[in-house]
Amino acid sequence: MLQFFKYVLATVIGLLLFMIISFFILVGIGSAISASSDGETNVKENSVLKIDMNQVVNETAPESDPFEEIFSNGPGRVGLIQIKESIANAKLDPNIKGIYLNMEYPMAGFATLEEIRNALIDFKSAGKFIYTYGEVMTEQAIYLASVADKSYLNPAGGLEFNGLGAEIMFYKGMFDKIGVKPVIFRVGQYKSFVEPYIRTDMSEKNREQLTSYINNIADYMYTKIGESRGISKTEIDKILNEALIQTPQDAVKYKLLTNVGYEDEFQDALRNELDLKKDAKISYVSLDKYAKAEKYIEKGDRENRIAVIIGEGAIQSGESNQGESIGSETIVNELRKARKDKKVKAIVLRINSGGGSAMASDIMWREVMLTKKVKPIIASMGDYAASGGYYMAMGCDTIVAQPTTVTGSIGIFGILFNAQELLNNKLGLTFDGVASHKYANSPSLTREMSDAEKMMIQNSVNRGYESFTSKAAQGRNMRIEDLKAIASGRVWTGTQAKANGLVDVLGGLDDAIKIAAKKVNLKDGSYRVNYSPKAKSDFQKIIEDISGDKEDATIKAYLGDLAPYANEIKNLQKMDRLQARMPFIMTVK
Repeated sequence: MLQFFKYVLATVIGLLLFMIISFFILVGIGSAISASSDGETNVKENSVLKIDMNQVVNETAPESDPFEEIFSNGPGRVGLIQIKESIANAKLDPNIKGIYLNMEYPMAGFATLEEIRNALIDFKSAGKFIYTYGEVMTEQAIYLASVADKSYLNPAGGLEFNGLGAEIMFYKGMFDKIGVKPVIFRVGQYKSFVEPYIRTDMSEKNREQLTSYINNIADYMYTKIGESRGISKTEIDKILNEALIQTPQDAVKYKLLTNVGYEDEFQDALRNELDLKKDAKISYVSLDKYAKAEKYIEKGDRENRIAVIIGEGAIQSGESNQGESIGSETIVNELRKARKDKKVKAIVLRINSGGGSAMASDIMWREVMLTKKVKPIIASMGDYAASGGYYMAMGCDTIVAQPTTVTGSIGIFGILFNAQELLNNKLGLTFDGVASHKYANSPSLTREMSDAEKMMIQNSVNRGYESFTSKAAQGRNMRIEDLKAIASGRVWTGTQAKANGLVDVLGGLDDAIKIAAKKVNLKDGSYRVNYSPKAKSDFQKIIEDISGDKEDATIKAYLGDLAPYANEIKNLQKMDRLQARMPFIMTVK
C-alpha cells in the first residue's frame, strides 16, 4: 500500500509540474502574440539608440525571442549583423540623435569589435554623438569606448588596461596521474594544438608564434586607441609598461576616457546633449525594438541578391548549430541553394572558426570549388579563420580578413589515447578478443599500438597535410614550396597573412559584400543581401535539447570559466581521426 501511495504522489507532483510549465509557456505565447501585434516600433523625436554590449556577440542572432527570459540560461546573445544594420539605419534616421553604449564586458573577439567600431565611426560621420557608460571596463570595452564623444566610468569602478596576454592550459600532468598516454600524429613544427596533452609548457616554436601574434594585435589595437584619443603609441606603451592607470581617475588623467561619474551624472550629460530639462525622461530605443523600426537603408532589388552564408564555431560533419558549430552538410546545402538560385548573383562565405574535422573541411572546400565555376564567391573572415577555417576560405576568388583575424594554421594532426594503465592497473579492467586479420582491432585505446599501426596513422596525417597544402597553393596561385614555407601549422594575424599572400584584402564583411557585388557589376543600392542559415532562439534549442542531453549546460554551470577546457576534453571523443584545428586552445586577456 505504501508503494502505491508513493506512485500516486509522484504522479500528482508530475502533473503539477506539467501544469506550471504549461502555464509559463502559454504566458510566453501570449507575450509573443502581443509583441507581434505591436508591429513597427515608433521611434520618437530626439531618441537615443541604446546598445547593451554586455552580451555574447555571435555572427548573427535570432529575432527577438519572447521566451528568452524564461528559458535563457546564460548571458544574452546579440548578432554582429544586427548591430551593424541598426547602427547604419540609425545614422540615417532623423529621430535618432545618438547612441548609448552600455558596456563593461563585451564578449567578442577583436575582429568582431573592429567591425562594430568601424560602424560607430561611420555613424559619427553624420554629426551624431556616441556616449558610453560602464561600472567597470575591460580592454575590449575601452577599445570601443575610444571612439565615443563622451566615455563615463563609475568612480567606484575599475578598468583593465594592462596589455594583452595569452594563456594555455596543459593537461599532461593530469594524464600522467590518471594513467592515460596521448598518442600524437602531426605535421608542422608550429602545429601545437596537441602540446597541452604531451607537455607542461609551451615549445619554443609555439612561444615564437604566440608572441608574434599577440604583439601584432596589440600594436594594431593600441595604435587605433591612440589615434582616436589623441595619444601617441609611445605614450600608450609607457602607460602600459609603467602600469600608470590604476583608478578611473587615472584613465581620465591619461586621456583614455573622458569622464568619471555615476550613472545619474551620465544621464544628466545625455540630457544636456539632447537639450532636455534636468528631470526629463530620455527616449531610449533598444536594439531589439529598433529592429522593428522604419528602415532608411535602401533594401535593393530583390532580383539581384548577394548571398551571405555564415559558418561559426568548430567544424564537424552533419548540421550546423549556429554560433557554436559549422556542419559541412549545412554549408554544402546553402552553397548549392545559392548556386542554383538565379536571383543570387554572387556569394560571400562568412567564416568564424578555428577549425575542426579535416574531412568536413575538405567536403566544404569541394563545394566552394564547384560554386566558383558558376558564381563569384568571396571569403570574409571574422575573429578566426584558421586551419579548417582557412581550408574553407582558400578556394574562394578573394579572401578578406580583418587586421586582427587569426588565420593560417595550415596543418593536420591526429590524436588517440592509450588508457591501458588507467584501465588495467587503476580500474582493474582487462580486455581480450579475437580478430579475422592482423589489423582488425586497430587502432586501440586499451593497449600500446605497434610501430606499424602508428606509421599507418602518421602516413594518413602526412597525406592530409599534402592535400591541404597543395589545395591551398592552388587557391592562392603560389608555388607549393612557397606555401609550405608559411604553413607548418603557424597562425598569422590578418595583417601578417596579407603580407605573406594568404589574404587578399584587409577589411570586414561589408567590404567582402562590396567586392562580391563589383564582381558582377552591381552598384551600391542595386542589390539585396540575404543571410543564411538563420540562428535558432534559446527556446528552439531547449525544445531540441529535450530529446538530447544537458551535459554541456551542466559542465558550464559547475565549472564556469573552466568549462571550455572540460568541453574540449569531452569533444575529443567526437573528433574524426584527422583534425585541421588551430594550434592551441588559448585565452587572450
